[in-house]
Amino acid sequence: MTQILNIGPDKAFQKIRQFCAYQERNHHEVKEKLYSFGLYKDQVEALISKLIEENFLNEERYAIAYAGGKFRMKDWGKNKIKYRLKQQQVSDYCIKKALKLIDEEEYEQKLKKLFNIKEKTLKSEKNIFVKRKKIQQYLMQKGYEPSRISELVL
Repeated sequence: MTQILNIGPDKAFQKIRQFCAYQERNHHEVKEKLYSFGLYKDQVEALISKLIEENFLNEERYAIAYAGGKFRMKDWGKNKIKYRLKQQQVSDYCIKKALKLIDEEEYEQKLKKLFNIKEKTLKSEKNIFVKRKKIQQYLMQKGYEPSRISELVL
């Protein structure tokens, strides 16, 4: 087992500020990193507070950046984004706010685009029911809402 050395709160704060400045981070991720420096719970909590005060750590800003990025870059739907943010222990308030900022028209266009792409890959599938099921499964896996998928597929 590897011994974790306590690097001290001052050095840890310098390192964690750089860690947060590089890209948006969530509270859970930052806590884990601070604990990896060998800090104690009270030291970690104090540094988290300091990071929030100095605006290096902002859960709402993180949720908005994460949701927008996953939607634009990976074509994820709202369900998948919400699930992943919950896994990262982001508050429901921040999740709702982030999902609200995804443009509805853009969201609908992305869903239709994914539908069309998947439909083209299934040209050789003759059974319409099998084809529909495969498209539905693909869009559900991407995190789109079943009600929206049904409107497109049926």
